[in-house]
Amino acid sequence: MNKKIGFIGCGKMGKAIMAGMLKAGVVPPENMMVSTSKESTLLEVERDYKVKGSLYNQEVAVWADILFLAVHPSAHDKILAEIKGSLKEEAVIITMAAGITMEQVERGIGREIKVVRTMPNTPSLVGEGMTAMSINSSLTEEDLVFVKSLLNSFGKTEIIDESLMDAVPAISGSSPAYAYMFIEALADGGVRDGIPRAQAYRMAAQAILGAAKMVLDTGKHPGALKDDVCTPGGSTIRAVAALEENQFRAAILEAMKACTNKTKGIGE
Repeated sequence: MNKKIGFIGCGKMGKAIMAGMLKAGVVPPENMMVSTSKESTLLEVERDYKVKGSLYNQEVAVWADILFLAVHPSAHDKILAEIKGSLKEEAVIITMAAGITMEQVERGIGREIKVVRTMPNTPSLVGEGMTAMSINSSLTEEDLVFVKSLLNSFGKTEIIDESLMDAVPAISGSSPAYAYMFIEALADGGVRDGIPRAQAYRMAAQAILGAAKMVLDTGKHPGALKDDVCTPGGSTIRAVAALEENQFRAAILEAMKACTNKTKGIGE
């Protein structure tokens, strides 16, 4: 399908998704258009991604078949009021911000409209994104297939009930930040023991990448994979015991709780 893909806003997440789609080749640059509030950002996007650009949100809304809202949660009501008279009748709106419900989008547009609520993450930039998505009843099967093809072009997708969307940032939207902290800590430990910094980062990152791939490819329980590494009386089980003593898992659960509580607050 030769659909036109629009982006209102182009922050880090918007750029990651744009770059992922373009890199995968599912959308040619001439079929993508972006609006930004700053001319400097617009020039940067046009130069780096070779896509159409505009300083006017309505211009993108009139043009797009699929419209991504890549803006801060607090900006949605204002943007929806601005573009509601410009959208194509069959346009699909895709939200990317925490706490923005599909009902809020429908209310802002003032009519029934096709809405997809998503929560992507920044690894979309390298084709390894994780995007949770919920859809409203206005989407057709054809719409769903096309939207999934877009989202799958830069990673994996999971369709979930919207009632669960507030829990998504903690587990996949924000969790790359936790993973980067873990990689940094592993590298620091390596440097402490004499491994050069650049090598330590590469070794730690590849180990985490490999561990994640083992979970996905084998389908084995993470606990079983952990047990496979732990030789009785060995160094790994001592490291695991030290992590447990320092409440490693409890700290992660508390971090996720804080993230979810904040996400719920955004939507209220």
